[in-house]
Amino acid sequence: MSQFQWARLRTDVKCTLRRGAWYRIVKLSSTDAVVDVKGKPVSVPRGVVQLSITPGARWTVVPRPKDALRVPPAWGPKYAVCPNCRDRAPLKGNPASIRCSRCNGLFEVAWNEPYLAAG
Repeated sequence: MSQFQWARLRTDVKCTLRRGAWYRIVKLSSTDAVVDVKGKPVSVPRGVVQLSITPGARWTVVPRPKDALRVPPAWGPKYAVCPNCRDRAPLKGNPASIRCSRCNGLFEVAWNEPYLAAG
C-alpha cells in the first residue's frame, strides 16, 4: 500500500462513511479506497475521499446535510466530528476546543479548515 493510511469524505455524497470522520485504509487502488468501518471493509470511489498519512487531530466542522435524518435540528447549520471516535457534537458558539462526551478526548476545533465548503 502507498504511504496513505487514512481517508475521509471530501465530497458530499451518500454512503456509509460519516462526513468529517477519518477511516483507516485497508486497501487502496487507482479507482477505489477500501476503508475499515466498524471492523468491516467498505469500498468507496477514490475520487470522493481525501487521503492522508495521519488521521486528523482536530474536530472537523461539518455543514449540516440538507437531508440529515440523524442530526438533531436544534444543532443548527453545522456540527463537529470527533477526530478520535467519530462521535458528533453540537457547536455552541465558536469554541477553540471541545471535550468529547463519548471518548472524553479534548481536541481543538478545525475552524480554519473549509470541510465540504464546495460540496
